[in-house]
Amino acid sequence: MDRAAFAEQLEAEITRTEEAIVGMKAMTGPVSPDNAIGRVSRMDAIQNQSITEAALRKAQEKLDGLRRMRERVDEPDLESCERCGSEIPMPRKLLMPQSRF
Repeated sequence: MDRAAFAEQLEAEITRTEEAIVGMKAMTGPVSPDNAIGRVSRMDAIQNQSITEAALRKAQEKLDGLRRMRERVDEPDLESCERCGSEIPMPRKLLMPQSRF
């Protein structure tokens, strides 16, 4: 796979991640104390909210990594691990394009 095709896949993944973040942000709003849903249901909603917040943090970290990789796509050492310098196989790059290691 050439760099242009990798860059296209990177852009597509950035777009998907940005859309997912927008959806998660909408789901992480405050849980109002509503008598109609009851205490147990409210606690369940609060728990779901904290799970969504954790997923949102991970998605934002992924988006940051994808954007860093987009900046590096033209660098000659794109296929090299930043830690050890060994070559990163393209299937792994396609699976986790935001990873630098």
